[in-house]
Amino acid sequence: MLDQAIIEFDKALRTVFASAPTARTRPGADLPEADLSPAEKQHAGALMRINHVGEVCAQALYQGQALTSRDPATRAALVQAAWEETEHLNWTEKRIEELGGRKSLLNPLWYAGSLAMGIVAGKFGDKWNLGFLAETERQVGAHLTDHLQRLPQSDERSRAVLQQMALDEAEHAETAVKLGGAALPAPVKAAMQLSSKMMTSTAYFI
Repeated sequence: MLDQAIIEFDKALRTVFASAPTARTRPGADLPEADLSPAEKQHAGALMRINHVGEVCAQALYQGQALTSRDPATRAALVQAAWEETEHLNWTEKRIEELGGRKSLLNPLWYAGSLAMGIVAGKFGDKWNLGFLAETERQVGAHLTDHLQRLPQSDERSRAVLQQMALDEAEHAETAVKLGGAALPAPVKAAMQLSSKMMTSTAYFI
């Protein structure tokens, strides 16, 4: 029990404070850097900060859900999705650095809140656990689509990162549904959207 607690605590520390690993080459890394104005760089960096926060939250959600999942197949799906989200952490962090921005100062808070949500979701059983995962990925995909439209037109390096992330998120949602994820009630979806809106509005600046 103590060993598991240490492992989970280590995951949290690595997610919030360490540079994440990646097995895949960062999308767009071979593209030329756009000649962005200071305002465009600041705006693109803020959007990438929001997406980095989203990946921090995803790691915590998956960790909490995996801790309370009863089914090995569900846990395996969560672990695989978490690994790909770790790559997203790497990609967004590197892009933030290139744009001269910084990560959110509230990342420890985002992580703690999302971990609690993941644990609660897992407690309701695997079909709701997976349903929560699928809905989370759908909402993340919607944010990515919005950010692709809001990026400076010439920022192809950021665009390539977000496009690949969107493909991965859609695949995670599809996998969760195939594994038996249930459609969440409308009030739960609305609450998730409200929580997400509060996060994105705050992370743009802090």
